[in-house]
Amino acid sequence: MLNSSGAPSKRSRLETHMNLEIIFLSLFLIALCTVVSICAAVWLRRHRKELDYLPFYRRKEFSDGEEENYNYYGWGLEICFTFLMSVIVFQIMIPISLYISMELVRVGQAYFMIRDTQMYDESSNSRFQCRALNINEDLGQIKYVFSDKTGTLTENKMEFQCASIWGVDYSGGNAISLDQNDGYFVKVDGKVLRSKMKVKTDPELLQFARNRKETQEGSHVYDFFLALAACNTIVPLIVDTPDPTVKLIDYQGESPDEQALVYAAASYGFMLIERTSGHIVIDIQGERQRFNVFGLHEFDSDRKRMSVILGFPDRSVKVFVKGADTSIFSVIDRSMDMKVIRTTEAHLHSYSSLGLRTLVVGMRELSTSEFKQWHSTFEAASTALMGRASLLQKVANNIENNLHILGASGIEDKLQQGVPEAIESLRTAGIKVWVLTGDKQETAISIGYSSKLLTSKMTQIIINSKSMESCRKSLEDAIIMSTTTSAISGTTNNTGGTSGAGSTPIALIMDGTSLVYILDSELEERLFQLSCNCSVVLCCRVAPLQKAGIVSLVKKRTADMTLAIGDGANDVSMIQMADVGVGISGQEGRQAVMASDFAMGQFRFLVPLLLVHGHWNYQRMGYMILYNFYRNAVFVLVLFWYVLFTSFTLTTAITEWSSVLYSIIYTALPTIVVGILDKDLSRRTLLKYPQLYRAGQKQECYNKKLFWITMIDTFWQSAVAFFIPLLAYWGSTIDASSIGDLWTLAVVILVNLHLAMDVNRWNWLTHAAIWGSIIATFICVMVIDALPFLVGYWAIFEIAKTGLFWLCLLAIIVAALIPRFVVKALYQLYAPCDVQIAREAEKFRTLCESGGVEIEMNSILEVPRR
Repeated sequence: MLNSSGAPSKRSRLETHMNLEIIFLSLFLIALCTVVSICAAVWLRRHRKELDYLPFYRRKEFSDGEEENYNYYGWGLEICFTFLMSVIVFQIMIPISLYISMELVRVGQAYFMIRDTQMYDESSNSRFQCRALNINEDLGQIKYVFSDKTGTLTENKMEFQCASIWGVDYSGGNAISLDQNDGYFVKVDGKVLRSKMKVKTDPELLQFARNRKETQEGSHVYDFFLALAACNTIVPLIVDTPDPTVKLIDYQGESPDEQALVYAAASYGFMLIERTSGHIVIDIQGERQRFNVFGLHEFDSDRKRMSVILGFPDRSVKVFVKGADTSIFSVIDRSMDMKVIRTTEAHLHSYSSLGLRTLVVGMRELSTSEFKQWHSTFEAASTALMGRASLLQKVANNIENNLHILGASGIEDKLQQGVPEAIESLRTAGIKVWVLTGDKQETAISIGYSSKLLTSKMTQIIINSKSMESCRKSLEDAIIMSTTTSAISGTTNNTGGTSGAGSTPIALIMDGTSLVYILDSELEERLFQLSCNCSVVLCCRVAPLQKAGIVSLVKKRTADMTLAIGDGANDVSMIQMADVGVGISGQEGRQAVMASDFAMGQFRFLVPLLLVHGHWNYQRMGYMILYNFYRNAVFVLVLFWYVLFTSFTLTTAITEWSSVLYSIIYTALPTIVVGILDKDLSRRTLLKYPQLYRAGQKQECYNKKLFWITMIDTFWQSAVAFFIPLLAYWGSTIDASSIGDLWTLAVVILVNLHLAMDVNRWNWLTHAAIWGSIIATFICVMVIDALPFLVGYWAIFEIAKTGLFWLCLLAIIVAALIPRFVVKALYQLYAPCDVQIAREAEKFRTLCESGGVEIEMNSILEVPRR
């Protein structure tokens, strides 16, 4: 894979923050245990003479003599023993089961993402793939999307459109349509052999191709199409058809560009018939010719070209080269006619402006000495055990020089369905889209306009620099320009104009040569500063590692989440570098898919993935983490309050079985079901209002503020759950087991009703999980108390007979949950967020659709300057 690096392990941002909160809870657990152990040691010191009344301290050899009948080990050891016992009793404070619940929830979320029919691509028969289960919630917090162009924004189905040969433009204005074009064919053993894909042909160019070398133009056309047919890694395969007299030739290769060029050569009478490691056979206008392949230098992202050394039947040897215009023009023969070069460059600019992918083709004939020298170095490099790739690259650079330009090609790669709408939705959602492509700048700009990445209202800043100083000056000027533009926009906004964010958007366009001087230098910070002022960034002629470098530049300087999406091997490094990597199942193999965290068939599926599933996953997971912290902390604090009232002996009124089953049966299932199925908003609303996605970018569902509010609420609810029964039964003869059952049932009912208050979408599974857990708790408590060999035999049956038991349960629920209900209601009434407003809009959907009312969303764009 080109310039790829090892795949790093990824962990979700939410889980990282959660781990910090768990560290705090661990410290809080240590503090609780410390308080209990110190208080216990003080109490034991003061009541040392009474320890023989306590079963935990009384010696087995008890006597009525004056000697001590209890075990007391001194302050230090008693603190140590009590601390360790406290850790055992309060250990549920650390939500170990939360990690298991999160994995189960992620599996459920992945199942529904995979089964989403709106992310199914019929053309490639590919479903959405979830290859990494631990970062589902990151999909709801993406701020930057880094996208490849070819095969990601476009279909990667290349069609040869036009050519410039020796300064003459054959742009296909009079091209023969596919319906009228029977295509070139040859006869082999009495059977007709045609190419599988038809190509529109230019009549004038076709005539020159047939004239072969009879004219100067024909000679140039001959060399041009011979280069297209020979300079590639295409393997021809013969395919049968229903007609036994006709066979098709299918050109197989990794590069769709090469396939398009070889099909074009075949349509003009240069049909590649056979390829082996040592020779190729090409049918040229009905005449089969065999060429020896002495060597082939494959394309790499540094050279940006490939070459093949052919031996002709007349024993001459030529090297044919094709590649990017900047690469080929840097190694041309300086004695060549400059008019041809300038004309070819003009044609390239014209093709690129139309959004066509361009390649330049060159050639030169090798002398005998040059060939021998190349052959010896090539053999040595090919058989080298160490540094083979760098040696072969050096050999290629030595032979690929002093080229004569044969011409250039223009290939159309159509935009994928729904790309403009997808980019517009992502932009409305507050996501910045950066396109990183290896194409020519004009081609990228043309595609940018057709995909609505670029608009006519944008101010374009173009940086094409050839040195460090030039890059520095260009960046400084661009920063001043962007800052000035932003200031003018702000002034316009203050004087009653349009929003500053939308009045003068800025697009930054730069090439790979400039990035060579910017990345890994002091200019990185200036580039990031400039990009922050830009709505769009478009990078052209970039190498794979430069793509990864750009992603790394943003990741190092911002806390925002990044996503990279691509379809080829040259996108692997970028996909692995981003927080979330998405691979497109395209025409360029499965390297990108194999390196990705998620895979899909089309770019437009990014919209439902982020705006719908990403939003849901983040909202569910954020709430589930906070709920699990609350659920465990309430139970522990009830135990803690009890310890304070029992001389710090760490005896618990709640049975050991209930402590174990609390996180397994009593409260585990509801949080998992809600984490998988709950939806705060419908798919329709989330797609209609993309700006709702910004709730995840602003971390509205999980943050330190919500954590501390949850902890305060936890203290209140635990105090209510403990002290109401304590005060109600104060002075009575009720035993610890009976009131312990009351506390157990009260906490379970409380935490489940707490969850029920926050459920947004009820279904039969949610009802079964929440109410079923409460019923299961009653059943378990009754079964445990019905076993005579356990402590608390028949306790629940005795206490449940009294009306005070049920009154306490009702009082606990009301007193514990009313403050939460009131605060939640006031917040939604006086300070609603956009998600809450959208939820209210859904309730009035029928009225909205009838045309009676139009719901207006709160603006969540930048706050206007005062």
